[in-house]
Amino acid sequence: MTAVTVTTDRMKFLRLALAADAVVTGGNGLVYLALAGPVGTLLGPDAGLLRGIGIFLLVYGAAVGFLASRRDIGPAGTKAVIALNIIWTLASVATVVTGALDFTTIGAIWAIAQALVVGAFAELQIIGLRKSRTRHP
Repeated sequence: MTAVTVTTDRMKFLRLALAADAVVTGGNGLVYLALAGPVGTLLGPDAGLLRGIGIFLLVYGAAVGFLASRRDIGPAGTKAVIALNIIWTLASVATVVTGALDFTTIGAIWAIAQALVVGAFAELQIIGLRKSRTRHP
């Protein structure tokens, strides 16, 4: 009789949370970069600023995607992603509250909505990090 070993990838949930973040972030960055003019008209911020944000989001999304692709996802990298996601969430809310970016109404709604999504990614990544540290018999 042959023994079958079943292993579970403790990183699976974390990997999925990071990969989803990378795809959404990269997609958002691509839209900001490629359609900065029309998006700026719709949301309020200047097209040049949106292009800069788009470049940042593309690079950040690629870095998060790279982290998600690693066989062993290190806690330091994950904690950095979580921290940056929390900072992004708080900064997004602050820009709406202070009026710093002169959002249109649609832009303010968009900024809060994407802050909620980024905050949710941070929460999922926290859960994934905890699950990755838990050993199951």
